[in-house]
Amino acid sequence: MKLFNKYIWLRKLGMFVLDIALIIFSIYLSMELRFEMYVPVRHAQTMRAAMPFIVCAYMACYFFGGIYQIMWRYAGVRDVARLCLLSGIAGGLTLALNQFLNLGLFRSVLIYVPLMGTLLIGGSRMLWRVFSKDRIPGGLGDAMPVMVVGAGEAGAYAVNICNKNPKQLGKPVLLVDDARSKQGLRIQNVPVRGTTHDIPKLVTRYGIREIIVAIPSLGTGERMQEILELCNQSRCHTRMISEPADTDAMGSDATPFIRELNISDFLSRDEIELDTDSIAGYLSGKTVMVTGGGGSIGSEICRQIMRFKPKLLIIFEIYENCAYELEYELHQKYGRDCPVVTLIGSIRDRARLDEVFELYHPQVVFHAAAHKHVPLMERSPAEAIKNNVFGTRNLLESASTHNVERVVQLSTDKAVNPTNVMGATKRITEMLIQRYGEKTNMKCMAVRFGNVLGSHGSVIPLMEAQIRKGGPVTVTHPDVTRYFMTIPEAAQLVLQAGGIARSGSIFVLDMGEPVRIMDLAQKLIRAYGYEPNVDMPIKIIGLRPGEKLYEELLMDSERDKMTKTAHKKIFVANVDKVDDDQFDRMMETLELVVDKNDERAVEAIADVVPTYHPWKEKKKIEEKKAAG
Repeated sequence: MKLFNKYIWLRKLGMFVLDIALIIFSIYLSMELRFEMYVPVRHAQTMRAAMPFIVCAYMACYFFGGIYQIMWRYAGVRDVARLCLLSGIAGGLTLALNQFLNLGLFRSVLIYVPLMGTLLIGGSRMLWRVFSKDRIPGGLGDAMPVMVVGAGEAGAYAVNICNKNPKQLGKPVLLVDDARSKQGLRIQNVPVRGTTHDIPKLVTRYGIREIIVAIPSLGTGERMQEILELCNQSRCHTRMISEPADTDAMGSDATPFIRELNISDFLSRDEIELDTDSIAGYLSGKTVMVTGGGGSIGSEICRQIMRFKPKLLIIFEIYENCAYELEYELHQKYGRDCPVVTLIGSIRDRARLDEVFELYHPQVVFHAAAHKHVPLMERSPAEAIKNNVFGTRNLLESASTHNVERVVQLSTDKAVNPTNVMGATKRITEMLIQRYGEKTNMKCMAVRFGNVLGSHGSVIPLMEAQIRKGGPVTVTHPDVTRYFMTIPEAAQLVLQAGGIARSGSIFVLDMGEPVRIMDLAQKLIRAYGYEPNVDMPIKIIGLRPGEKLYEELLMDSERDKMTKTAHKKIFVANVDKVDDDQFDRMMETLELVVDKNDERAVEAIADVVPTYHPWKEKKKIEEKKAAG
């Protein structure tokens, strides 16, 4: 701390000495202007005698006026106005000293000095800005007190836009930053008061009601988690400065903006390192088709594919609104001539699939179309069979007939020891991938992963909507856990897995550690400025039909045989294979119940998938209740 204080004072001393030199130069320059570049000796001697009084007047005004507390790299209009005002006050003070002390100076010279001094001192500060290539944010405002975490460029940006829109965003009262060199400085007159560890006590001391985290460079790593936990402890509404790339969905000239926290901010995830060469090797210059391309994950896969410059991207979707919005977004970002076509159709319709494959000849297919909502499929099991199983078979048949090179199927952790219809049908699609990977020339693979944050119907958007309505926030069970992954993370890893040439493989993504839904609910409630079960109730509603307490990424028979790939987050599950005769009998069994949305369909699925236990989870909960 002593070294830190020494550094601060040395820096301020250097600026102080520079300003003394600039004021002295301003005095000489003012004399030269007054006497048209020829100063009589008598007047020069008078000025030298009076110079200490003038310099002291100016430096006293600058020092006590707070000029040396301003972080000039981020100075705004208000800070420049302060320099002008203090120079004017100093000029008036020197005029008074000249009058009452009979210094014998020309008043015109004393009027020139504050003008010259402001130009020289302000110019020296702006030169620093030019050389350090920083923007000059500015603005004024007054509203609810806000703390900004981070006194860098993002922090200056946050202060600026808050001042421009104080009624909506609040008034910045102070900043915190862990950099010792920034302590005690100001950004647009907003002081840096402490470090991130001081957040809870500073919130109490200054009555802070809003916190804006403005350190986008930290991403979502462990340090960001520590900062968000400190913000959570303060019970303040917390928001965050977004990365410019996050807002670049509708145009290339995106800028940062202040957004609400989402639950992915609380998940400590390392940034994914992609092998872009292997992805580009099978996507660049190719015709790529994405089924279910308008959905949450399908649309993100489309966005990621466009980074690798395909010859044509086909968005195949049954729901026209989402598909249209995605097409419009991609055209806005990549131009009206970008190679994207949206086709409406269903994977249930084999004739439509044949038509699309015959017309466009896609070389790579990402299969994201599926019925995914667990409770809905429990009530309509035959629809899950039609869409997930036979729809996937239609796609694989049509793709193999039309010489597709590669098919990547999106699977789920719910396919592991499934207790619901959706998971069981996805397990059957994994079997289909294995079969067609062995029996055709296509490279077929499935990618198995867990819950995706922010996808349609996922728990987080539901909780956020409940909080905005005033609660209660519903949780199915106190002990329920899930694996979570962000939509971009899932899409990137799917593309990466598609580049691994192991046909018939089931790839498993590293989902990190499972997370308790109750913990997520509490963190999300605190992020909105409420205290769980005090300001915002949490209600336990019980597991929905087909839900499990916890999910698994591997079956017991797969754990010991799992192998690594070249990518540290992608593994291969060595799933037991099904022989041809057995598989054909399985399909025949399911074909008999495609129009029977009752127990007959459930029983048929159970016959086909030996690890499917539709009543296992319900029995487990009942046993737990009976045990007290």
